[in-house]
Amino acid sequence: MSGPYRLGIHWYRRDLRIADHKALRAASQACEAVCPLYIVSTCQHQHHWSGPNCQQFLCDSLASLAADLQTLAGRLIIRHGTPVEVLRELIMETGAQAVFFQQDPDPQAKAVEQAVAALCRELGVAVHAMHDVSLHAPTSVLTGGGQPYRVFTPYFNNWLEAAKDAPVPKVGALHTPLHIASEPLPTLAGWGMARPAAALLAAGEKAARQRLGEALTNRLGNYHAQRDLPALPGTARISQDLRFGLLSIRSVYASVAAAHEAAAPAAKLGFQTFLKELAWREFYFAILHHFPAVVDLEFAPQWRGLPWAEPDAKLAAWQLGHTGFPIVDAGMRELLATGHMHNRVRMITAMFLTKDLHYDWRLGEAWFIQHLVDGEIASNNGGWQWCAGTGADAAPYFRIQNPWAQTARFDPQGTYIKRWVPELAAVPAEKFLCPPAAKRPLAPDYPLPILDHSAERQRTLAIFQRHKARQC
Repeated sequence: MSGPYRLGIHWYRRDLRIADHKALRAASQACEAVCPLYIVSTCQHQHHWSGPNCQQFLCDSLASLAADLQTLAGRLIIRHGTPVEVLRELIMETGAQAVFFQQDPDPQAKAVEQAVAALCRELGVAVHAMHDVSLHAPTSVLTGGGQPYRVFTPYFNNWLEAAKDAPVPKVGALHTPLHIASEPLPTLAGWGMARPAAALLAAGEKAARQRLGEALTNRLGNYHAQRDLPALPGTARISQDLRFGLLSIRSVYASVAAAHEAAAPAAKLGFQTFLKELAWREFYFAILHHFPAVVDLEFAPQWRGLPWAEPDAKLAAWQLGHTGFPIVDAGMRELLATGHMHNRVRMITAMFLTKDLHYDWRLGEAWFIQHLVDGEIASNNGGWQWCAGTGADAAPYFRIQNPWAQTARFDPQGTYIKRWVPELAAVPAEKFLCPPAAKRPLAPDYPLPILDHSAERQRTLAIFQRHKARQC
C-alpha cells in the first residue's frame, strides 16, 4: 500500500467497530493521522429501505463507536450530506491525501463508491476500497466455468473449502487532529422520524461481542436442534451486529470454527449448521451482485408477471398481527415490539402473505425492511423470493407452509404464541393447531381466521400453474 500519508480519511459506512477492521487498520498503518468520518444521509426518510428501528440502532451504534474511537486517540467526525459533497469539502478542508472505506454490497451503494473514486481521481487523492463485509467477495466463489452459482448447495461446498482470512490485529492509535470540526451525533429527529416504540437490543461493539460470546457458550452447540423453535433462545441473535459491522465476519467465523473444533461430538453439528447460515448470507450477497435486477424483479424470469392480488384490508391485518392465525400474528407482533422476528416465523409469515393472501412479495419485503433492525437488502430480498417461490434456489411454488401444521411442529405448547399474543394466554395450546371449530373465535377479543388456508392453497397452485402454462 502507498504511504505514508500525512492525513487519511476513513469513511465509516456499515462497519461501526474498531476491532478486526481491515480498512481502519490500513489507514492507521499508512497515515500519520486518521480522520474517522461518518456521513449522515439527508435522504434516509425519502425511501422505503429504512425505518425508525434500524435508524435508532444506527444512532446508538454511532454513539458507542464515538466513545470507542476516543480510546485510540481518535474522534468520530460527523457530517451531513451526500458522500461526494462531504468528502470533497473535507478533503479540501484538511488536505487529506487518501480515503479508505469498506465496500458495500448494495447496488445503490456501489454507484456511490464509483462516484467517490472519480472524485478522488479528480483531486489527486489515493482511494483504498476494501472488501470486508463477507468472508468471500461475490466474484471469488464461482462455478468451475467462472459463472455465479444459482443454487446454494454447490455454492456452499465451494465456499466451505475456500481459504478464510484470519482476523486482523486491532488498531493502535489514530491521532485525529483536534481542529477538524464535527457536527453532533445524529438523532431520529434529523430524518423526521419519531423514536420507535420497539424494545431494541443494546447497540455498539461491546454489546455485540457479548451476544456472540453468549451464543458460542450457550446456544450454537445445540443450534441444529433449537434454531427453528421460536419459543427458545436458540439462535445467535447477531444478525443486526453483522448488518452494521459491529462484529467482523472474520471474527465470527474464526470464533465459531474454534468452538466447533473444541466442542464435544454431540455439539459439533450445531456449530456446523450455523456456519451454513453464514454461507446463506454470502450466497444472497452474490446473487444481488451478479443479478442486481432482483431488487425489483423475480430472480426466476418464468415467474415475472405473476398476477398478484390487489391489497385490501387483509394487508393491514397481516401487518399488525390480526389475521386470526396465531403463529402468524405472534411473528408480526414480535416484529413490531422488538424490530426482530424469529427466522422460522419469518418464513411462515412470508409464505402466508404470498401463498395465502396472494400478495406481491415486494409488499412484505418492504414492510420487513422498514421494521427490522437487521434489515439486510440482500438477505431480505433473497428470503422473500425464496418464500414466494420466485428466487434463487427457492422453495418450489407448490411448497406452501400450513400455519397450523407449522405451529404443531415448532410451537406445540403455544409458548411463543402466548408471549406475543396476550389475548390468547388462557387458551389451551391444542387450539392453535387447527382452525377454530364452528367458527368461534379462540378468545373474545381475537379475530376469526381471515381466510381458509386449504382453499387458498388450492388457489395458489392454480395461479402458478396457469402462469407456468402461459410461459410454455
